[in-house]
Amino acid sequence: MSMLALKPPMGWNAWNYFGYRDINERVVRETADAMVEQGFRDCGYDIVSVDDAWLCPVRDANGNLQPNPERFPSGMKALGDYIHERGLKFGLYAGAGVITYARCAGSFGYERQDAKKFAEWGVDLLKYDFGYAAPGQNETHLYRKMGQALRESGRDIIFSGCLGRKSVSEWMKSCGANLWRLSGDITDNWDSILKVATDAVGLEAFSGHSAWNDPDMMVVGLNGEGYVGKIGGGCTTNEYEAHFALWCMLCAPLLMGHDVRTTTPEIKTILQNKELIDINQDDLGIAAFKVPPLSNNDFILAKPLYGGDIAFCLLNTQETPKIMPLAWDYCGWEITDTVSLRDVIEHKEIGRFTGGMCANVQPHSVKVFRATRI
Repeated sequence: MSMLALKPPMGWNAWNYFGYRDINERVVRETADAMVEQGFRDCGYDIVSVDDAWLCPVRDANGNLQPNPERFPSGMKALGDYIHERGLKFGLYAGAGVITYARCAGSFGYERQDAKKFAEWGVDLLKYDFGYAAPGQNETHLYRKMGQALRESGRDIIFSGCLGRKSVSEWMKSCGANLWRLSGDITDNWDSILKVATDAVGLEAFSGHSAWNDPDMMVVGLNGEGYVGKIGGGCTTNEYEAHFALWCMLCAPLLMGHDVRTTTPEIKTILQNKELIDINQDDLGIAAFKVPPLSNNDFILAKPLYGGDIAFCLLNTQETPKIMPLAWDYCGWEITDTVSLRDVIEHKEIGRFTGGMCANVQPHSVKVFRATRI
């Protein structure tokens, strides 16, 4: 038996940049090529996912979903083959309702037929959204129907449940989902990043191997461009760096949302930070928890790692620099322990500390340390 999504999925999703207006097979193919050429695949980003608006408003004569012939003239099987030939996985979107948010055909009443078609096309991840449900339908029941259909499809397909509210963490795994959205759509600005990230804090008990809390796809690198970028307005490099670090600490799926084809060196440095990726993909699979603050409502996360290390993330949400004290207590160590700290953003050892330490964190920024008890 194959276990799916044993670690948080990594890849790219089309929605944040291309939305429902600009997505087409040329964009998806060029993105797959860029993920290989720019080294993203080798860093673990192996999913290329098409979101809403790929399909037609109506089904074909046999009741099958059909791709928009203008946007995807070659069909979804050919697109999946192209992606697979590059050592990548194929992600696709569908909706649990009568129609999707982009007014395309929904899967309600066709779950088993659609799941088999996804398997035929070589789909590796299904993002299953919720909207325009038939009156009287129970959301848990609808997700359970697609989860069962995917298990019977004959292909291993990661099930990504998209019903944006924190309470889904209590039941979505029972429907067979491997990851589930916790909030409404993220936008490309600092306040939205903080809101979406904090929705995941406190839910770490629901997260683990094959079942991940999903704060949403990342906006790192949108820079105020594209569908979601124009809504949010953009972020600074420090804010994107903090965004990525938070997702890594929270064991969140790392699904890029920018136009990979035009990735800048600064954004590539953030998204290809191997030390942060290692924290996200750690074998233990425990999401970070919030450490009780020592002062000034500090926001500090601690993430236990396989082998005994602990990752600490100190987040400064304020407009001015902040001195943030960090103590080993509350994390399983003794206050008298001596610990070696490595800054995984600056990629350097910063020394040994007994009991704790203080870090100067810049505005809208993070410090992330990998700590090893001596």
